[in-house]
Amino acid sequence: MPVRPHASLLLLLTTLLLVIMGLALAIGGGWLLSLGGAWYYLAAGLLMLLGAALLARRRAHALWSFAALVGLTIAWSLWEAGLDWWPLAIRNNVPFLLGLLLLTPWIARRLEPPALRGGRIALGVALLAFVVVAVASWARDPHRIEGRLPPLQGNAAALDDPVPAGEWHAYGRTGHGQRYAPLDQITPQNVARLEVAWHFRTGDMRGQPGDPEETTFEVTPLKVGNRLFLCTPHQQVVALDATTGAEVWRFNPRIEGELALQHLTCRGLSYLPPGTAATPAATGRAPVGSGSQPVAAEDAPATDDCPAKLFMPTADGRLIALNPDDGQVCRSFGGGTGQIDLWANMPNKRAGGYYSTSPVVVTDRVVVVGGTVLDNVSTNEPSGVIRAFDVRTGALVWNWDPARPEATEPIAPDATYTPSSPNSWSISSVDTELGLVYVPLGNQPPDQWGGQRSEDVERYGSSVVALDLATGKVRWHFQTVHHDLWDYDVPSQPTLVDLTIDGERVPALVQPTKQGELFVLDRRDGRPLLPVEERPVPQGAVEDDRTAPTQPVSALSFEPEPLRERDMWGTTLFDQLYCRIAFRRLRYEGRYTPPSLEGTLVYPGNFGVFNWGGIAVDPVQQVAFTTPAYLAFTSQLVRRRDDTSLHVQGQQPVEPLPALNENFGAPYAVKMGAFTSPLGIPCQAPPWGHVALVDLRTGEVIWKHRNGTVRDSSPVPLPFRMGVPSLGGPLVTAGGVAFLSGTLDYYVRGYELATGRELWTQRLPAGGQATPMSYLGEDGRQYLLVVAGGHGSLGTQAGDHVIAYALPRSGQ
Repeated sequence: MPVRPHASLLLLLTTLLLVIMGLALAIGGGWLLSLGGAWYYLAAGLLMLLGAALLARRRAHALWSFAALVGLTIAWSLWEAGLDWWPLAIRNNVPFLLGLLLLTPWIARRLEPPALRGGRIALGVALLAFVVVAVASWARDPHRIEGRLPPLQGNAAALDDPVPAGEWHAYGRTGHGQRYAPLDQITPQNVARLEVAWHFRTGDMRGQPGDPEETTFEVTPLKVGNRLFLCTPHQQVVALDATTGAEVWRFNPRIEGELALQHLTCRGLSYLPPGTAATPAATGRAPVGSGSQPVAAEDAPATDDCPAKLFMPTADGRLIALNPDDGQVCRSFGGGTGQIDLWANMPNKRAGGYYSTSPVVVTDRVVVVGGTVLDNVSTNEPSGVIRAFDVRTGALVWNWDPARPEATEPIAPDATYTPSSPNSWSISSVDTELGLVYVPLGNQPPDQWGGQRSEDVERYGSSVVALDLATGKVRWHFQTVHHDLWDYDVPSQPTLVDLTIDGERVPALVQPTKQGELFVLDRRDGRPLLPVEERPVPQGAVEDDRTAPTQPVSALSFEPEPLRERDMWGTTLFDQLYCRIAFRRLRYEGRYTPPSLEGTLVYPGNFGVFNWGGIAVDPVQQVAFTTPAYLAFTSQLVRRRDDTSLHVQGQQPVEPLPALNENFGAPYAVKMGAFTSPLGIPCQAPPWGHVALVDLRTGEVIWKHRNGTVRDSSPVPLPFRMGVPSLGGPLVTAGGVAFLSGTLDYYVRGYELATGRELWTQRLPAGGQATPMSYLGEDGRQYLLVVAGGHGSLGTQAGDHVIAYALPRSGQ
């Protein structure tokens, strides 16, 4: 029968497609093989070119060559990945689809009859074999840990909790940072009935003139009485009726001037209950003014116009005290102004170069303030000093500068703190009974080069530090990374919880880290309660730097397995091949491979296994609900020729935004980014995000499941449950339900704490990169509160949404 023109054209186009694909695989595969990589891609490319040649001559042996290609791919996939669906799928998708194409009548019938029937059977059997393997992989998840939390042992009513059960007085509900709501109306049996009770929009959206890229809505509101208190990315403070969501008052601090920011956010406010503030003399130290002139205790205002206070740190470097009743400034604070200047005695003042992104710590005597500085801009940044101010007057009580740790007496009016000392941008915790504030510290900028760090900076960088509340003196510290060259600053709030160990109740501190450790320490002295091992790590930093010989690893760790070439991923064979070549060209010897001039693979990356969202702890069952994430990053040092030229930025940013990663004053700039394919897909195979439950007493991982879909991360909104990272913390409740909204897909989810089973999912109108909280309304119902505003650097949908969920009212 005559060959139809359209069939001949399809045959020609198929042949050309096979030639192009075969050449790409053969050339790329040869390059990979020369780098010491897998042989498969070269072999696959040659088989594809052979098939193209046979197809061009209309030989039925083309089907045999593709049967061999499909069979080879299945065998190679099983050898490399086992029965793990997503790695199997991307290795086999192109050969499988090409095999189906060749079996269509428009192709197969145009081939010469000899060996045609056998070729069709062979190719059909190969394709069927892949289907069988694929189905077998669907029933199995090699990354999943199944388990169950034993029935509740303990009594929530027995907990020593200074906050009423239905309220939320600090970022983590209390100064202990547990993110635990002792409420049990919402249970695994009824959580699926949660519905929107009210929905408030703040009107504050990302995209205003002068915004940096990373404007984010990360707040966890407070709940006091029947009021909710929250701050917006542009620093407005809003009070809402907790039961109805109606706005009660709003305060605008009117941020002064343009800001040189990397991030613009406000994670939360801090609350001082009425009747708890001690007199200035009770601090045991004569206070000093927040400005340049000393203020004696007898000169402070005699009366306090705010029985209770809200404290709001601003992006232009102020700390403002507000009356929670009406949003008016507390004139008795800050010498009659209601605010103090956090730029006082700071070096290298530049608008936006220093501010507190996280809520401050409040006790009955002092308010303790840390702050963030610009990363990787220069070696001359503001100080990372931690300061305590009198909670009534705003007078300076003590200052702890990590570069001058012994000098905690209030600084002289004409002196300045140490530039660029390690800073604390995350949330601190407090134990008022022990008289300690626990501060998570970062490292000294620049992050990836430490050739000029002082002995004191080296001692305290990337540590959790316990400071005496009365004096600011160091009582103990625990370093999570020695000589940090990876931006592994301590990102999460330390969580304080009492653990029963060997029959004894021990006051513990749990510190999550970016590298995946959960260090469980005695919060009285920093002694590890779960073993910590110092492991040898890769050596060989650049010539004017060094690496620490060992690094600490906890017995309770979500440290990922070292990456191998076979762990590279993509959407097809071709971008996986790209990632394999990139992997082979980067320096990588496992975790803590030092930054290099040729480029280093950093895994886990500085996004962190854990970040500022931290963990949620059930203090009754003494378990932690965690959200480990796994993404690799790359860093490459670029030798600087001088202290002014741009080496990695490309062009000078519009003022006042800083030139990031230039490291002016250091010998190296740095190029950094996520380790992704040309399509923007992570080069490592999924899952990239999990939820997991751990026993804090033993270090056992009770269960661990992949979590979240790529619906809002992929070009096509397909709800594949591949496991995606989250940014924003979890919440646990006494009802046995945990909640999380921070995944890169726009959902809030409820999980059974005992098993990890996902029980409830609700679509959000924007990215939910914040930590949920829960409280009781005046109507007696338990509410779940979620903030959905997106995250600039993650590219999630921006918004200004505050959404409360509750069970239906009785009778509905």
